[in-house]
Amino acid sequence: MKVLEGNKVKVLTNSFVLQPGRVLLGMKKRGFGKGKYNGFGGKVEPGETVLQAAQREFSEEACIEMNDPIEIGTIYYKYEPSEQGEDPMELKVHVFVASAFTGEIKETEEMIPHWLSSDNIPFDKMWSDDIHWYSHLLKREKFSAYFHFEKDMKTLREKNVVLLNEGLDFLPQ
Repeated sequence: MKVLEGNKVKVLTNSFVLQPGRVLLGMKKRGFGKGKYNGFGGKVEPGETVLQAAQREFSEEACIEMNDPIEIGTIYYKYEPSEQGEDPMELKVHVFVASAFTGEIKETEEMIPHWLSSDNIPFDKMWSDDIHWYSHLLKREKFSAYFHFEKDMKTLREKNVVLLNEGLDFLPQ
């Protein structure tokens, strides 16, 4: 498994509320990933832990707070530059899950939240790597992954997903 490190790597979060038969995803309205379904997350700000960033981003993007989130995975991304002479974009994403939340889910400037069936995930409207790790997320299995995208940001040059244990049996289904 490749692990990206150094000052060029941006640290981010991606968080999900999983409930029996469904998952809360957001349709991205602007910026990186516009028009795609994704979890809720973003950059870790200076002085924040990854958990604090996950909670802040979820609140900003869906107006709710996850109850007792658990870090379930880490995904490393490398995106080839679209312009000649640019450096590749490298990301380290901490993935969190929760079964419950506090507050009322609302649309924000960034995301339109949707409850979607766990059996009918719209992978055709998501990043092309998601199909390789969502099954582990939905089964609450701890994992680590690496994805290297071509400059079109769709084609995967390299992929690797590794399970880290049997799952998180203590997380309510």
